[in-house]
Parts: sequence; C-alpha cells; structure tokens
Amino acid sequence: MSSPVLVALALSAATLADAQSYPSRPIRYIVPQAPGGSSDTLARIVTQRAAEGLGQQLVVDNRPGATGIIGAEVVARANADGHTLLQVATSHATNPAMQAKLPYETLRDFAAISLLSQQPNIWLVHPSLPIRNLKELIAYAKSKPGQINFASSGTGGSQHLAGELLKSMTGIEMTHVPYKGSPPALVDLLAGRVPLMSSTMPPALPHIKTGKVRVIAVTSAKRSAVLPDVPTVAESGVPGYEAIAWQGLVAPAGTPKAVIVRLNAEFVKALKQPDIAAKLNEQGFETVASTPEWFAQYTKTEIEKWSKVIRAAGIKGGEGT
Repeated sequence: MSSPVLVALALSAATLADAQSYPSRPIRYIVPQAPGGSSDTLARIVTQRAAEGLGQQLVVDNRPGATGIIGAEVVARANADGHTLLQVATSHATNPAMQAKLPYETLRDFAAISLLSQQPNIWLVHPSLPIRNLKELIAYAKSKPGQINFASSGTGGSQHLAGELLKSMTGIEMTHVPYKGSPPALVDLLAGRVPLMSSTMPPALPHIKTGKVRVIAVTSAKRSAVLPDVPTVAESGVPGYEAIAWQGLVAPAGTPKAVIVRLNAEFVKALKQPDIAAKLNEQGFETVASTPEWFAQYTKTEIEKWSKVIRAAGIKGGEGT
C-alpha cells in the first residue's frame, strides 16, 4: 500500500477518534459581552440545550471589553480541540475595519460553526423627550444639530452603526455616547441621563412593557413579531434603511473537522427545538442555523459591508457588540 494512502487512512482514523471522544470534559463557552445583555441571554438559553446533546456542560464565561477583542483573543490562542468556543456578534465583523491592529486575524484564526441568530435593534427614547415616532426624532434632531446624545453598547457595535447609518441617510447630527455593553447604557436611559438609545431587544423589553422607555422604531427591513405595532425605520421615512445585529459560533482555527461537524449538528438541533425557538423569539431573536461554510462566507461578506460604513464615518476603536 502506498504511503499517501497510509497517511490518508491514519488521518481518517484520527478524525473518527476525535468525533467519538469529543467532548471529553466541560466546554468553555466565551461570550465577549457583558452579563445581562442580548448576547448573554442567547448564550444561556442555547447552551443549556446543546449541552444535553453533547453530554457535557457548556460553561458560559463572560469576557467583555474592547469590542469583543478580549474574549476573541482568548479563544484564538486556545487549544484547537473544541473545548473552548467563542460566541461572536456583529462586532466580530466590524473590528477589522475599526482597529489598526488586532491580536488575531479574524478570517484566518477562527473556524466557523454556525450562525445562531439575527435580531433588529430598536430606537428607544426616555419619556421626557417629546418624541413619539422616528419622523419626530428626525425633525427634533434637525432643529437641535449635535445637541441630542444617543447611547449604544459601545463604539463600532451594531447599535452604534445603526445610529451612524441613520445619521448618514437623514443628514441629522447626533452625539454618540458609548457604554461598555447594553445594560449600563439602559440604566442611564431609564434614569434620564441620556435621552435616546439604539438597543437590542432583550434587556429593553421589560421596560417597554412598563412604559419606562418608549420604543419608536425597529431597525430591520420587516417589523418584529415581538413588537408588531412598532414601525421599521424604513417605514418611518428612511427607505432602504436596515441595520441588524447577529450572533454566531466559532472555534479556534485548526479544530478537527469532525468536532466542527458535531458542534454544528448539536447547536442546529438545539435552535430548531420548538421550545428553544419560542423562548428566543420572545426575546426578539430570529433563530438562524447554518452550515459552517455558509457562516464563514457570511462573516466575510459582513466584514466587507461594514468596512465601508466605518471608513465613511471615520470610526476607530471601541467597546460595542
């Protein structure tokens, strides 16, 4: 038997062994955003069900900071054995354009597993602001150029970019106030210390229901099933506007293909469970399971798309999600 054939058989045997023995211990599941935010909510719902199929606990480890770069670097340097995973958000695709230098190469140093979800951001106002809809916000901002502050989870994240896109498409001037995650930004909005916020849905929904904040628009192309009475930004006089957030799952580059396939199968299965999908939908998530190959291409496309917006706005560095 020729040596290339022996090598191929040895690799096949190793791959099979990887699949059969994995996972051999609890899996560290890094979420590079703050506890209590939208990414954290998703992680804690989906990992519980995926753990059942994998037969090992998935331990959520929040590592917020530096637009997700801190957590991502941990995973990029971890052993490529499938026991350290990274839940990425939109900032994973915006960081290459925002940062002069990253401690990893986004497309080279991570192996895609699956896109997990997509969700719209929402525009929230404090009740003290005399605004009931987006058209009134645009008119109000034009009457007070640069005087309205809007909060987001951080510079360069999906919420901040939703604001930059609104500014560029309407010609309004607003001042961005970045926070280290959605929860602290929402605290200041509720207290009236900042009058306007671009936010993900999960942390804001309880306060919308109690009337502590007012929601005036969603940033997706279509209305959200969670807030069906709230119009889109496009419906509100800004045609063509769309700025959604997304979350996905990656592993260190070099993780065995069999392990990637196993992880993909278990997370896709978890996302397709009716009770999990319903629970996530209630929080404003649209579950989107994909193949590893599709998610890898999607990440590349997102990097190209947002690089144009970031360069045009002159955004550098940040803490967004």
